[in-house]
Amino acid sequence: MPFRDRAQAGARLAKALAAYKGKDAVVFALPRGGVPVAAPIADALHAPLDLSLVRKIGVPGQPELAMGAIANGGAPIVVRNEDVIALAGVSECQFERACAEASAEIARRRRLYFGDRPRASAAGRIAIVADDGVATGATTRAALRAVRAQEPSKLILAVPVAPGETLDMLGREADEIVCLETHDYFMGVGCYYDDFRQIEDDEVVSLLERYGPRRPRG
Repeated sequence: MPFRDRAQAGARLAKALAAYKGKDAVVFALPRGGVPVAAPIADALHAPLDLSLVRKIGVPGQPELAMGAIANGGAPIVVRNEDVIALAGVSECQFERACAEASAEIARRRRLYFGDRPRASAAGRIAIVADDGVATGATTRAALRAVRAQEPSKLILAVPVAPGETLDMLGREADEIVCLETHDYFMGVGCYYDDFRQIEDDEVVSLLERYGPRRPRG
């Protein structure tokens, strides 16, 4: 059954994560689509909302096909899809150029989304990484590794929908996975939503202002 929109998917995930309400948790969203999913989770758990700044590295000429992903919260973390790189005939020079472009976009988003806004730390806390879904898992892996580097006490992946095979792979990255729907034949994340509109930067900023680290914990 498709989700109405990202907010509904997030509300359902929040119920599945109810055991963590009032715990020392922090929610990290993958921008931009993961932010409206993560906001209801942060609200329900009384946890601050932050971002895991990660960017898909698309194949030249086919930007929606992920040949990897990069997370840049300090030292860059790069995940490579070697099978896609080989199948597309991408050279190392092309990969590095695409990686640099993705890193520049992450830097732009960091300036836009945060400015001088305080960031939430995962160190010693329950860290929940949320997105609107998983396909190949490249960006999710990069995000999980970036948050893991902060040394949380527990690392949880929370997504509404994903392919079962990808979740099996991600089980090596997270301590716990909460996924509402798994499908062996996966049609793409957007196919499981009635409303899968593009999320704009101003919506991300607005949700961070409302649920970010300055918000009082209850």
